Amino acid sequence: MPMNYPHRKICSSARWAAGVAERMPELLAGVDLGDDVLEIGPGFGATTRALLSHLAKAAPATGSSAAARLTAVEIDRASAALLRAEFAGRAEIVHGDGTRLPFPDGRFSAVVCFTMLHHVPSAELQDALFAEACRVLRPGGVFRGVDSLPSLRFRLLHIGDTMLVLDPGTLPGRLYRSGFEDVESRQPGDRQIRFLARKG
Repeated sequence: MPMNYPHRKICSSARWAAGVAERMPELLAGVDLGDDVLEIGPGFGATTRALLSHLAKAAPATGSSAAARLTAVEIDRASAALLRAEFAGRAEIVHGDGTRLPFPDGRFSAVVCFTMLHHVPSAELQDALFAEACRVLRPGGVFRGVDSLPSLRFRLLHIGDTMLVLDPGTLPGRLYRSGFEDVESRQPGDRQIRFLARKG
């Protein structure tokens, strides 16, 4: 969804990208993403860059000769075009909507999304995104999500933006109702909520 100017400047900055790259190994620690990964809402691409690096490093550890395939779906057409130019040959970039994913049932081994769910403008659309993530996963596939919890700075950054933060108390139930099993949700103390859900 559209961002205000300060938000766009921060999320497209080299400093932001460096922070994302530093945190990504910890965000995915212990999560087996498998061989075909979908990212929903890559925005300016910082998470996509970090994911590609993570997947390349993970390949030798899993005994694979090649990194997992990465696809990213971005709702903003201009952002999708920029991402397509940057990641040509390394990731497939699709202009599309996370609540209506243009992929067949059961294709992906993992779906991930990072600090984008609060930009989905209603709980109903968030639930639709959860259901779509479940639909496109293979049985046993995982959905890993990380999003921000509110603080004064976070609220100020989102003046004029869509900001619908996840409720940690209701999130597990919403994921179960979307078709997931083995839902884990935690708040590690850095104003984040992190969840991992598995498709049965």
